[in-house]
Amino acid sequence: MRTFLHGCLLWCVLSGTPAWGSAPAEPLASPEVQLCLQHLKPAERARAAKALGPLEELPLYRVQLEVDPETRGVKGRVQVEVLARKHPLTELYLRLTPNAQGRRVTLSDAKLGGRPVKLERPEPTLYRLSLESEPVPPGAAAVLDVAVEGLVPRAAAPSGGGAGGLLGGLMGGGGGRPSGGDHGAFSATADFISLVGVVPQVPPVGENGQPWDGPQGIGDLGLYEPAHVLATVTVPTGWAVHATGVPMGEVPERDGRVRYAFAAAAVRDFPLFVSRGYASSTATVNGVTVESHYAAADQAAGERVLKYATSMLAEFERRLGPLPYTHFRVVQAPLSGGAGGMEFPGLVTIATQLYRGAAGASEMLGGGMPGMEDLESMLGMLGQSGSGVLGQLNGAMERTLEFTVAHEVAHQYFAGLVGSDPILEPVVDESLAQYAALLYLEWKHGKKVAESVRQETLVGQYHLYRMTGGKDGRADRPTGHFADELEYGALVYGKAPLLHHASRKLVGDAAFLKALRAYVDTYRFKWTCKDCFTKELAKASPANASALERLRTRWWREAKGDEDLGKPRLESLLGGFEGLEAFQEMDAQSKELLEQLIPGLMGE
Repeated sequence: MRTFLHGCLLWCVLSGTPAWGSAPAEPLASPEVQLCLQHLKPAERARAAKALGPLEELPLYRVQLEVDPETRGVKGRVQVEVLARKHPLTELYLRLTPNAQGRRVTLSDAKLGGRPVKLERPEPTLYRLSLESEPVPPGAAAVLDVAVEGLVPRAAAPSGGGAGGLLGGLMGGGGGRPSGGDHGAFSATADFISLVGVVPQVPPVGENGQPWDGPQGIGDLGLYEPAHVLATVTVPTGWAVHATGVPMGEVPERDGRVRYAFAAAAVRDFPLFVSRGYASSTATVNGVTVESHYAAADQAAGERVLKYATSMLAEFERRLGPLPYTHFRVVQAPLSGGAGGMEFPGLVTIATQLYRGAAGASEMLGGGMPGMEDLESMLGMLGQSGSGVLGQLNGAMERTLEFTVAHEVAHQYFAGLVGSDPILEPVVDESLAQYAALLYLEWKHGKKVAESVRQETLVGQYHLYRMTGGKDGRADRPTGHFADELEYGALVYGKAPLLHHASRKLVGDAAFLKALRAYVDTYRFKWTCKDCFTKELAKASPANASALERLRTRWWREAKGDEDLGKPRLESLLGGFEGLEAFQEMDAQSKELLEQLIPGLMGE
């Protein structure tokens, strides 16, 4: 009954017609904020307010959308309320990340205070509303009401990028030569629609007064100031909606559709997904309801993902401090371009191929790459001969699945809780999410397994990149400064996280974990910086302050990867102790076949 009543109340709030425009924020926002705050653990609300100020003063998004899977259309309205705090508000920006891939989402019929206003479009992903003629004074709020409409493109075929993708699977790395773009973040298949970025959001503004850069075609799409969201999404019967936040009810419409409602608090993004034919499993850990949503045919893997996610949340909360949210969702998604997962506050997606073991690896084989057909045939032959290579491939894909879930769960802290610029400074959050995933494997499975995955997934990814002709370089640079996602992956996901491994060796486990916890506590709900974690390490180990800074320079700003990681060999590309043992146990003919194929796979 409570869920039904909350759903009705939410609908009344979203369907009301308040006097939009410049008005005191608290009388309008407080009842709605109370709905949103259900998304925060009671004990975390005071901590959030301490970091962010009064929670009723955060930006508030009111979202009403309708999705038509048959036409791949999405439309509705979004109301964006932003409080002018210390200074008058003279302009308002909105970011629409799907338009980085072509103009697929448009805003129209904009109104402020019931009066039509004109939106400028300085960039494909950016809209601007000038308020200079009538600035919003401090303590008042600007409420912009816009119509949203978009056509969701058909999803690209899932691919791990050819040789890199396959060898990534063999290594447990899930890497590859991704094609760039948004990895299917805004795309549709017959049974799944990803609507990431369809809700226009206010981008952070730099010291120069300009909004942070939008997506560059490589890496993540964007991150925003913590905000509240009230949303309803209507879909045909038989379809379900997945989003960040507390589920506020599912209300049948008279026309046969179903309206889903969500309320989210202090989140840096608000992703939306629509699925058909999905099942779900649920567990609870430390006051967090953990949900795993997956295609019904992949139930066994979906249930394993739930176990992984709950175990990871328990470990990370114990070591890094509590997550603030009451709900966390893992959603299976048909990602493309080599992506293993995507992260959002309170929700992550994991690539379908990773749920399907060796069959998923077969899907990742890219067409047209030299040696691919031969390698598929060889794997089949090896399977028939009982060599166990396909079993090793299944094991590698399962390690990749577990590691990927750990990486995405770690993103709940970096940069979901501890914010950083994913476009200008991607090395900050990606390196910590990657290394935290390794730490989890060590806590859960022991140092031998963690070291194996470190070699497979981090060192191996760098080595694969070098073997394909890629050059080492600076990891600490904006996403748009990388030539392609293979370079980005090798340097940001492969080499850069090893800074933390070197720092940990220098200061010791106790000081490293103390600094990591202090880093999360200090910057939760705030924005961090590139050297902030190094400074926390220096506080925990003052005698090593200069050495820590030299390590950060070496691993992030210089090209010393070959010196530090050595030259790649076939054995190292096949992974740690399991992959190496599998290679050593192959018969002579199998080894010869694989070694003959490597030059073609490497593009030589």
